Amino acid sequence: MRRYVRALLLCAVLALLSALYVFREFVTSLERPTGGGAEARGARHAAALQRHHGARGARPGAAGGAGREEPRWYQRCNNLSVSYWNPYWRLPPGVCAMNCLMESSFRYIMRKVEPSQVGVVAEESTHLAVVACGQRLEETLTMLKSAVILGKRPQQFHIFAEDELHSDFRSALDLWPAMYRSRFSYTVYPITFPTENAGEWKKLFKPCASQRLFLPLILTEVDSLLYVDTDILFLRPPEDLWSFLGQFNSTQLAAMAPEHEDPRIAWYNRFARHPYYGKTGLNSGVMLMNMTRIRKKHFKNDMTSVALRWEDLLMPLLQKYKLNITWGDQDLLNIIFYHNPESLFVFPCQWNYRPDHCIYGSNCVPAEQEGVFILHGNRGVYHDEKQPPFRAVYEAFQQYAFGDDLVTSILLPLQERLQKTTHTYCGRVGHLFTKRLQQSLSALQSGSSKGR
Repeated sequence: MRRYVRALLLCAVLALLSALYVFREFVTSLERPTGGGAEARGARHAAALQRHHGARGARPGAAGGAGREEPRWYQRCNNLSVSYWNPYWRLPPGVCAMNCLMESSFRYIMRKVEPSQVGVVAEESTHLAVVACGQRLEETLTMLKSAVILGKRPQQFHIFAEDELHSDFRSALDLWPAMYRSRFSYTVYPITFPTENAGEWKKLFKPCASQRLFLPLILTEVDSLLYVDTDILFLRPPEDLWSFLGQFNSTQLAAMAPEHEDPRIAWYNRFARHPYYGKTGLNSGVMLMNMTRIRKKHFKNDMTSVALRWEDLLMPLLQKYKLNITWGDQDLLNIIFYHNPESLFVFPCQWNYRPDHCIYGSNCVPAEQEGVFILHGNRGVYHDEKQPPFRAVYEAFQQYAFGDDLVTSILLPLQERLQKTTHTYCGRVGHLFTKRLQQSLSALQSGSSKGR
């Protein structure tokens, strides 16, 4: 009998402790902090970041708006209750939770990078972002070279790279001739993820690829942005794609191209284990963003009936789908726009032309009519022999010496080399790779002649 009494007493004590714990957490979620709490945690976190980045020699600069009074992350975390015991996507709307520290981290780092400002008025620039990790230095520089060669308006490059690549980027870009340096400015940023889950984000799909998801939270002073993968080549001025921003309706905040044109060979509709946009999904290698709208919007989702801000959406989305996604951040974007299709502007495949558009036969009709505008050499085709037309275009830009005649140094050798690739399906439509490029180079030469 005493054994049952002891068991009953133990259960009563445990029940009482559980009730006290639940009550304590409920009270904590309702009361307002009075000076400690999130503010203190944010201060400690910022101090840790300062020690970390200071040890690496980061230089303070104007990129993040140093000296700003009471940044938004401070106001939110100082005025709102935060519960670290409950997943923050389950908290009521307006409670900032973990994203407070995320924003404090981002804003601190933004104050620690120093932009290059040579001959460019930022307000008039096309903003272009790229993320480079591992062995992507040369590929990224070639992409930037194509943008600078063909661009007609000032450009501002936002280069996110691992710390060991920073000096290499600066050295290479600063050595470009003054004639071309005057066309762009650039800033090199560290790779930055929310500290609580940095390792998980960094290893998602490819190293650092998911950095693009956090650009609206890092580049808080940038209204709109063109993000591109490192394996992109511009065959038409970047500002031509930038002009799609003016075609957005009142609900659209981003633009991408479909992943496939032909559902019979498409990946998402055959293999995806998660929601995706449209019939064949989206490819995120070229993504145009109105980041002001992204930061303001509350996104519908399948995790809660409450629409979530961008910073509150990403981590719970990863937690729910991380075992079911194959292409990392691109899959997360597909899930987001599946639930928010009104927010997406879809541009034609010629603005993101990949081997999938010709490897089994030509299936990008707009490119057949007007040529390829942006070449996307995914699957490493710039560096192997699987798709020689793609490699030929890449090497034409890579080997171009600034100042040489564009037609005789890029176009004519490329056309000759493409004629030798007709044994492949992509090579049979090699003329599409130079159709628009020829017009772009002719326009540049015509403009130069009038300017003399």
